[in-house]
Amino acid sequence: MNSSTPRPEYIEPDDKLSIDQCWVLLDAQTVGRIALIVDGHPEIFPVNFVLERRAIVFRTSGGTKLWGAITSKPVAFEIDGYDAHEETAWSVVARGEAELIQSQEEKDAVDALLLEPWQPGEKNYYVRVAPKALTGRRFKVNRPDLWTTRLADPRRSTFE
Repeated sequence: MNSSTPRPEYIEPDDKLSIDQCWVLLDAQTVGRIALIVDGHPEIFPVNFVLERRAIVFRTSGGTKLWGAITSKPVAFEIDGYDAHEETAWSVVARGEAELIQSQEEKDAVDALLLEPWQPGEKNYYVRVAPKALTGRRFKVNRPDLWTTRLADPRRSTFE
């Protein structure tokens, strides 16, 4: 590299989250995304969820999401967030298989965790994703430019 070539800034590597940190972040959220293969192509559905015995549980009606969840092998579940105070973003991804909860006793245990569907309509099917892999990362975000950053960008909160 000659002296006229600008040197790239040193970028900190992503901070990998421990499994325990991933569970803490999952436990603090209520909405995530389930990724499934439906009719040979990927689909992503937002779901509200609870954690029950180190598994992710959501409720759904009969339809594409239910069919994809119980026939897709494997599935993925993802949450992410942004901490304006720390100026960091994070993401957690769980990969595993989904199974339909059949036992009324298990459904009652989930109901005790206050898993209430957000969307109107019957959501009589309970689906559990027991992760076989759980990964996460946290990283520092670039400071936004006051004049060129979109108004909807959550990083703008550092200016306010």
